[in-house]
Amino acid sequence: MRQKTHLPFRLNLIFFIIFLLFGFLIIQLGIVQILKGEEAQRVIDTTDESVSLHPVPRGFMYDRYGNLLVDNLPRYAITYTPPKNVQPQDKLEIAQTLAKYIQKEPESITERDQKDYWILTRREDAFRKLTDEEREKMDDKEEYITILDRITEEDLSFSKEELEIIAIKRELDLAVEFTPYIIKNEGVTEAEYAKVAEHVNEMPGINVSIDWKRHAPYGTTFRNFIGNLTEHKDGLPQEELDYYLTRQYSLNDRVGESFLEKQYETVLKGKKNIYQHVTDKQENVIDTKLIQKGEQGKSLVLTVDIELQKKVDEIVQEELLKAIQKDPKGNKYLQDAMVVMMNPKNGEVLAMSAMRYYRELDDEAAHFKDESYRTVYDAHLPGSAIKGATVLAGFDSGVIEEDTYFHDEPIKIKGTPEKSSWTDLGDVNYLTALERSSNVFMFYIAMRMGGDYSYVYDEGLDYNPDSFRQMRNYFKQFGLGVETGIDLPYEATGLQGDDSLAGYLMDYAIGQYEPFTTLQLAQYISTIANDGYRIRPHLVKEIRYPSQHDHLGPIYQTIQPEVLNRIEMDDEYLEKVQYGLYQVVHGSRGTGSALSALPYDVAAKTGTAQHLIYENGQLVEETENLTLVGYAPFDDPEIAFAIVVPRVGLDTETGINLNIGRRILTAYFDR
Repeated sequence: MRQKTHLPFRLNLIFFIIFLLFGFLIIQLGIVQILKGEEAQRVIDTTDESVSLHPVPRGFMYDRYGNLLVDNLPRYAITYTPPKNVQPQDKLEIAQTLAKYIQKEPESITERDQKDYWILTRREDAFRKLTDEEREKMDDKEEYITILDRITEEDLSFSKEELEIIAIKRELDLAVEFTPYIIKNEGVTEAEYAKVAEHVNEMPGINVSIDWKRHAPYGTTFRNFIGNLTEHKDGLPQEELDYYLTRQYSLNDRVGESFLEKQYETVLKGKKNIYQHVTDKQENVIDTKLIQKGEQGKSLVLTVDIELQKKVDEIVQEELLKAIQKDPKGNKYLQDAMVVMMNPKNGEVLAMSAMRYYRELDDEAAHFKDESYRTVYDAHLPGSAIKGATVLAGFDSGVIEEDTYFHDEPIKIKGTPEKSSWTDLGDVNYLTALERSSNVFMFYIAMRMGGDYSYVYDEGLDYNPDSFRQMRNYFKQFGLGVETGIDLPYEATGLQGDDSLAGYLMDYAIGQYEPFTTLQLAQYISTIANDGYRIRPHLVKEIRYPSQHDHLGPIYQTIQPEVLNRIEMDDEYLEKVQYGLYQVVHGSRGTGSALSALPYDVAAKTGTAQHLIYENGQLVEETENLTLVGYAPFDDPEIAFAIVVPRVGLDTETGINLNIGRRILTAYFDR
């Protein structure tokens, strides 16, 4: 009986506990519904997450001593960051509003832009261009295309204000959702910036920000090799679009399009800020947060000495102007002079200069233009400057020895014109051939490499055309006729001839058949100076982390010297040619004796090459190129150089190659 009396009590207790639990649950649901209902609904309605990338300042460039060569100048910018699924009418309204506050030149708009705008703003007129029967048979896309085709020039008669709106809308249409797109950054005035900032709430997605423009404190000095960036309005290069888009670039990002800006794009661009955006079903952004902090691009420390570069530019300009003014015939083709200076032991380029004289300019101070890129892109016949390579080819192939002598007098192969040195030099060996620049000695090397050891005046040759390949292979070991490997997006390698006749091989042996760039000549002479080691030339010395408080950041990477190849021949041959180049300057009858008075021993080789100028297939001028290659000091080379002055005329006494050589060496050693 007692057990029965306790059962109702236990059941009541259980029911009471269940009641309390349900009561607590109901209260919690009420709290969620009343106090947090809106937030809970947002979470329920959340449908998508998107990311956007925001650019950071580009890395700087410095010369080898820390002088700032390229930095970023801030400038006002108007940007548009569209949310998802923005409709054309919405963009039109934004463009119409924004046009009240900024000026936008319409030069970039296309006919299609104008037609799209005409349809959007004159819909009734647009649909009148279709009959009811046509509309019944067409879908929306077909209707639109047909209307586009039927819009006339008279229809596209817009006011200046409308053209500005079209130009703005064109930019809005290019923007990608959640990604800032620059609508205007060139010439944004303070007034425009302030007005837009004041009215951004009227234009969804429009904002004001700071953009950066590249600035070169040294002006045009070395500016060619720094390179340029693309413009926002042009977008990414179409031919490389996929490459950039797969690397988190936006359509209107500015990227390097030439020289160092392009070569080191991935280093200079930095790491973008990445934001995550959460949107609801109505595409409204309900949350934005930074998920990856960006970092300014890394900086480049170049190998170039900017102060030496400035002096070399001045020297080239001054000596070229002197030569032009001295020319009694007024040679209109003399307008260029090119110089490359580099460390032969590590490949560091210290200066690259090319000045071009423009006669059509009236202002005397503006006659010259810095076109230093010609040292890498323009190839010219070098003449005797390459005879060091020819003698080495002769030694290594076994066709000459130290005591080999040839009598220097005119040579004639049957059916061809005579070939000779600048004068009859008598008996010469390799040493006097280099010192006095004997062509005939080099001709004999070419003939013997071709298989003929028994030359007879005005007779034919026993000649193996494969010797041309053999000679070229020797030259390529020095960097002549191949890429030097410099850290630039592109370089010229000269032009290889098609014919392999004996006469052309003889011309090749004296630098009269195939042209080379000034940079190739600098690498060639550096290889001789560096005991046969061909080093890759480079313009970047170090890569640094972003600069801090106007100081260079820590080192990220140091560019180490890279040996491309070692000349495959005995060291004694190199030593003989090195001494021969020393005699060019210091011998009693050396062609480079003008350099002998310098307070440091110089080894060098002069060159003169015939240069024929054709216009419309007709020979209009016979002129010459003057060249000079060398290095110093002779016993422990620290600087190698190459100089090319094309089209100086005939029988000139300018000595411009030697004058430039003497002065740039003085500028280097007196730094």
